[in-house]
Amino acid sequence: MARLGSAVLVLAALFAPPASADVARVAAASDLSFALEEIAAAFARETGHETRLTFGSSGNLARQIREGAPFDLFLSADEWYVALLEKAGRTDGAGTPYAIGRIVVFAPAGSPVGVDAELAGVRSALAAGRLKRLAIANPDHAPYGRAAREALEHAGAWALARPRLALGENVSQAAQFALTGSVDAAIIAYSLVLTPAFRDKGTHALLPEHMHAPLRQRMVLLKGAGTAARELYVFIGSAKARPVLERYGFGIPAR
Repeated sequence: MARLGSAVLVLAALFAPPASADVARVAAASDLSFALEEIAAAFARETGHETRLTFGSSGNLARQIREGAPFDLFLSADEWYVALLEKAGRTDGAGTPYAIGRIVVFAPAGSPVGVDAELAGVRSALAAGRLKRLAIANPDHAPYGRAAREALEHAGAWALARPRLALGENVSQAAQFALTGSVDAAIIAYSLVLTPAFRDKGTHALLPEHMHAPLRQRMVLLKGAGTAARELYVFIGSAKARPVLERYGFGIPAR
């Protein structure tokens, strides 16, 4: 899980030499850190094409793309960022939805916070002062952080939570806070909690979809994308990639 903070990867992508048509340079939301690595490996076995993956918050990646970062394919955790890039003339079309994300509340082993699907345990622990630090991704630019804020608002716990938030640059960094035990609880991506790094490290509860706006995730080819990126775009939307996404807790949207 050392790779969950992706600032180094983002910088590497920004200063990397130009890729050939056989290399797909991908900017992807950090909730895909594990699923997309598996998909890229399967894609390489089938096609021989290399994929360079850069993970981060969707908002930050979209900003870097607007500023000219050399990516071929963008997988956003929120389709709104794809629409912004399309409006800015940076995309090849409107893209396509590829997944629907979910969030969970996670408490590390030994935490004083009870875990439940309605966040009642979080609310009561905040009110009693037992929950000192709660990790979420930064809602200003991370879709999973925005969903976490909406879920806390729905549970009547946002005002209590705000002074105790530990904000991750992206949802993977928020997950890292939970793994290291530096927070008492976290609201993070379901896809990350399903990875081996979280096994036996705590308890989690899947939050109902009605507690936040849908995390409709969309991918789009960027202007100038080469052969490898175009083939990867098709591969991610195919039946070959779907089981991997489902195994990491993503819903598959109707096209």
